[in-house]
Amino acid sequence: MSEKNMGRLAQDMKRELIAIISRLKDPRLEGGLLTVTRLDVTADLDVAKVYVSVMGHEGGPAPVVQALNGAAGHVRTELSRKMHIRKAPRLVFVEDDGAAYAAHINQLLKDLKVDEDGPAEDA
Repeated sequence: MSEKNMGRLAQDMKRELIAIISRLKDPRLEGGLLTVTRLDVTADLDVAKVYVSVMGHEGGPAPVVQALNGAAGHVRTELSRKMHIRKAPRLVFVEDDGAAYAAHINQLLKDLKVDEDGPAEDA
């Protein structure tokens, strides 16, 4: 399959995954912000690595990713039905800490005390 078609397929899968995950009734998934940030699919459609960003959950992202990996079979079945594909890839959910890293960098930059005119000169 061409790279253009793989990108389109990955975007369609991502959109369907967001809808399916939002309907899951697991208490570990409620009470916070859960976002699918990226989806990487192998060329043979065997494995899809789903990167999720988890913010605002009490126990951190580990129980949320564990719950999603536990429900991966159900999500895979729903995905194949919605997209009308015979073989849906095996889903592996992984934490994407890009948003947390960006927030950490912003906090570090905020903590720096730099004059707006530039660095201070020693007299």
